[in-house]
Amino acid sequence: MAIQTTADQGFIRKFNTAVILDYLRRFSPLSRAELAARAGLNRSTVSIIINNLIEEGFIQETDLQSSKVGRPGMLLTLNPKGGFAVGVEIGVDFISVILTDFIANVLWRERVSSDPGDDQIHILDYATELTQKAIDIGLERGLRPLGIGIGVPGLVDLRQGKLVFAPNLRWSNVPLRLMWSQRFELPIFIENEANAAALGEYYFGVARGKDNFIFLSAGIGLGGGVMIDGKLFRGSSGYAGEIGHMTIDPEGELCGCGKRGCWETKVGPRAVLRRVRKILDDGTPSLIKNFSGDNLDGITFNNVVDAAKSNDAVAMEALKDVGKYLGIGVVNLINIFNPELIVLGGALSLAHEYLLPVIENIVCESSLKPPCEHIKFAASGHETDACVMGAVALVLDDILREPIFLQRVT
Repeated sequence: MAIQTTADQGFIRKFNTAVILDYLRRFSPLSRAELAARAGLNRSTVSIIINNLIEEGFIQETDLQSSKVGRPGMLLTLNPKGGFAVGVEIGVDFISVILTDFIANVLWRERVSSDPGDDQIHILDYATELTQKAIDIGLERGLRPLGIGIGVPGLVDLRQGKLVFAPNLRWSNVPLRLMWSQRFELPIFIENEANAAALGEYYFGVARGKDNFIFLSAGIGLGGGVMIDGKLFRGSSGYAGEIGHMTIDPEGELCGCGKRGCWETKVGPRAVLRRVRKILDDGTPSLIKNFSGDNLDGITFNNVVDAAKSNDAVAMEALKDVGKYLGIGVVNLINIFNPELIVLGGALSLAHEYLLPVIENIVCESSLKPPCEHIKFAASGHETDACVMGAVALVLDDILREPIFLQRVT
């Protein structure tokens, strides 16, 4: 019975500590009295937790509370120097690594292009080299390492930390957590890139305070992160969110997953480029040629967006067409999940001013009225950095939910 009581006390202490940290993350600065009131805890319990957190360097006292009746209290915030987190995104054609402090201030970043045709080991070696560089910089600043988050474009087995299948990379059964744990001896968190990006928006972006939203992540492919009641929806096996592989046209183009007519074949940046090249092959004049140096094979999605900003008809029509297909899929998602917010992220967020109006019009015309009455639309607050910031969020989320210092408190 004593063992059970001790276990219960440990759980309660961990739970209360996580609550305090979460309130400080969302609402700081707060006084001890305000924390006690918000958390529904007595002052002595809060004081013990606060003292432990200050001792461990996770929170700090700032200024005296002002404009309050009675005795002023010291205000508390999360401590930026509480440690550093490394976020990594292994994309289809790039690697991005970011270093942040404990409150997600960016201290260093690097993004490099990669070739999806390169050997898997070569790409992973490059990613680990950049990660080591980030860790070295964090240590040079006198901060402690808290962990590494990694976002990848495919199905992830969360329990094993394994990339099960990445169709656009053509990778399967890659034991990423095992590989990176052996290299760095730090907590390693592996997540699907869209789920990571959704968590990043929830923590640091346009979805703060939104417990029910869908993040659309568009790069080479299209993924989705679904947040329900403040938690990522992962499904029974952890593979939920592969919305890019909804079948839109059974007779359509072959997708990287091996099936035909997936949604991502209609709406990803590659779909935009295919439309544009087909039009330009017919000799239609367009500013896109100027932005790409008159090299049709070298046209990028950024070239199309730049041309659209100059009112180029070809670019604007291609984006409008993609927006139409995006809207069709979004209607289905709204009818199924009833979110309060749809966030457009990844490369497509760069063209949000052209895509979102088209999506909104189709949603208003085609979705059931009650679910869409209060729906909002937004572009990612981090644009193409949404996933890598989400990878940082994986590290910080784990610490805030499972305060690591409690392992050392008897």
